[in-house]
Amino acid sequence: MKKLCFLNLILLLGLFISCSKKSDTENEPQENPVNKAGNLKGSGESANDILSNANFDKLLIEVAYVENFKPTDDTIDNFVLFLKEHSFKSNIEIIYKELSSPNEENLTLEKINELEQENRTAYNDGKTLAFYIFFTDAPSDEDDKEEDVVTLGAVYRNTSMVIYEKTIKKLSARSFVITDEDIETATLNHEFGHLFGLVNLGFEEEPESPLKTKMVNPHEDTEAPNHCTTNGCLMRAELSFQQANKSAKSTINNHIKAGCRLDGVSVLKMLESGKTNKSRAQNLGAECILDLKANGGR
Repeated sequence: MKKLCFLNLILLLGLFISCSKKSDTENEPQENPVNKAGNLKGSGESANDILSNANFDKLLIEVAYVENFKPTDDTIDNFVLFLKEHSFKSNIEIIYKELSSPNEENLTLEKINELEQENRTAYNDGKTLAFYIFFTDAPSDEDDKEEDVVTLGAVYRNTSMVIYEKTIKKLSARSFVITDEDIETATLNHEFGHLFGLVNLGFEEEPESPLKTKMVNPHEDTEAPNHCTTNGCLMRAELSFQQANKSAKSTINNHIKAGCRLDGVSVLKMLESGKTNKSRAQNLGAECILDLKANGGR
C-alpha cells in the first residue's frame, strides 16, 4: 500500500512539473515578429540601398504568380542581368511562390496590396534587401478597352511591384515578332527603373532627400512626371499613361500609389519598331545611367 501511494505521489509530481513547464512555455515571448517597416516606404525611397552596397549587399526577390502566369526563365535571367548592370549587387536570389487565383475580373491597387499582405514572405533582413513582384491572372481596373489602353505593370511601394501577366500574354499574341519574354523584360526593367528612383522620383515631395536618385542634368518630361525625355531610353514618357492626370493615381495611404502605369500598346509599338535590336527597348538612356551612378550605381 505504501508502495502504491509512493508511485501515485511520483505521478502527481511529474504531472505538476509537466504542467508547469507547459505553462512557462505558453508565457514565454514568441519569436520576434517580422519588421516590415523597411518595405513600407514610397516608391524610389530605397534607391541608394538598391544601387550601392552601403547598407545591403544582397537582393532577395520574391516572384509570386498565379498558376500558368509565371514569367519565363529567360525573362528573369534578363532582369537579373539588368540589376547587375546598374547596381553593385552581385548576390541576387530569386524565389518563387505559386498562388491560387484571386478570382477577380480585374484588380484594383487596393486588392493587389491586400494580396501582398496575405502572401508575401520576403522582407528585409540584416544585409538583405527584399522585393515582392506579383504576376497576375487579371488585368488592371484602370484599363480602357474602348481607348485600347492596357496596363502592363506598376510600382506602388519601395519594394513592391505588380505585373499584369494576363495582359502581357494577350498583347504578345497580337504580334508576330514580339514574345512574352520581350514584353515581360521591358516591363520589369522599366518598373524597376522607378524603384531605382528614376526619373527624379519623389523630389517634389522631399526635395532634400539624400537617398533618392536626383537628376544630374534635366531630362524629366514636364507633362509626364518621373519619365525621361531622352530618345531610346526605357524610361521614355510615351511608355506610360495617366501621368499628367494626377487624379488617376490610385492612393491608399501616403506610401501606396501607382506613380507609373506602363501602357501595353505603347510598349508593343516600341518593341516592334526596334525588332531588329529588341535589347534596345530594355536599356536605359545615358542621362538615366548618369543619375544612377551619382546615387551609388554603376
